[in-house]
Amino acid sequence: MPTRPTRPPKRKATRPKRDEAREARIRDEAIVDAYGPEEQAMGWYYYLQDRLAFPFTAHCITERAISLLKVGDEVDVLRMAPEKECEHEMFVIIRWEKPGLGVPLSQLRPAHDAGDETREAVADWHYWVRQGYTF
Repeated sequence: MPTRPTRPPKRKATRPKRDEAREARIRDEAIVDAYGPEEQAMGWYYYLQDRLAFPFTAHCITERAISLLKVGDEVDVLRMAPEKECEHEMFVIIRWEKPGLGVPLSQLRPAHDAGDETREAVADWHYWVRQGYTF
C-alpha cells in the first residue's frame, strides 16, 4: 500500500504581543465613540479611508477561500470597497479586469513604496484581526 507524504503540522496563528501604542491609536482614532459593532465597522472604514493613499501596490500574504489571490501576488489597490461590503470585515478594490475586485484587506501587505501612513493603517487593521477583535 502506498504511503502518503506527511505534512508538517499546521502552526496556529499566534496573537501578537499587546502593543499599547497601537491599541491607543485604534481606540482613539479608529473606534472612538463607537458604541456597537456597526459603529466600530464604520469607524474602521473611515479611519482606513482617510489614511490609505490610493492607489498603492500590495502583496498577498495569505490565501482566503473567498478570494482569487495567491500568496505573493502583486496587486494595485484602488480604493475601499463600498461601506455595505465592510460591515463585518474591511475590503478593498483591486485592479482586476473591469470594475475591479473586492478582496479582504487582511490578505494584503502594502509594498515598501507605499506611504508610511498607509503601511501603518494596514498594520493596525492586521493587528486588530490577529488579536481576534471583531465587530
